[in-house]
Amino acid sequence: MAAKPQIPSADVDPALRRLLAETLGLSESRVAGFDGHTELFGALPEFDSMAVANLLTGIEERFSVLIEDSDVEAEDFATFGSLKAFVERLA
Repeated sequence: MAAKPQIPSADVDPALRRLLAETLGLSESRVAGFDGHTELFGALPEFDSMAVANLLTGIEERFSVLIEDSDVEAEDFATFGSLKAFVERLA
């Protein structure tokens, strides 16, 4: 089986920001202000359990990855930095 091409980290950040804006209905300028410590799940009212499911689907589609239940930990959605690290691990 051929190795899956890696997505450069520099490409993950802007794509993830666009996906968050689309999924959560946030302005791009608001998402652009997120840093690695910006709290997400539990801090943003828009980021509820349904949004997590939609975001996971969006990550699979946008980054051409398959996310198994065992890949997902609650901590992955705590901050923008942890979410970005999660996507980078998958990509």
